[in-house]
Amino acid sequence: MKIDLIKRLAMGAFVGCFIVMLVMVLISLQNGPQNISFTGVTIINAFLGSIVVGWGFSLTGLIYERDDIAFPLQIAFQMGIGMVILFIVAVYLQWMPINLGIGIIIEWIIIACVFAAVSWCGFYIYYYLVARDLNNKLNVKK
Repeated sequence: MKIDLIKRLAMGAFVGCFIVMLVMVLISLQNGPQNISFTGVTIINAFLGSIVVGWGFSLTGLIYERDDIAFPLQIAFQMGIGMVILFIVAVYLQWMPINLGIGIIIEWIIIACVFAAVSWCGFYIYYYLVARDLNNKLNVKK
């Protein structure tokens, strides 16, 4: 259990940092890299904030180890808690421009949900394929 927790924390930090850096690169490419200047504070906040958000999504993934909870509820639990943590961090670090009106906030939320859904689907497919390969290996050894 202790090793699993460390793996989850490491994976959450890695994926969180990867996604935030990807978003920063996409923003730079959209606006022109020569027009963007990230300060040291911005990069440190992005780094630490992305780790916290990654932990929020990865630690809530422990819900999938419970067989007594329906799969759709497990997904809703993980995404709900992960998104709440994301939104708290985003407001605190001013990633979400709450002073620019409701339209920008809704757009930000939609983009965050798309990134979360794509990441979730990627992990689901990966673990599905790992389980399928393990089952195939077990069937071959019989």
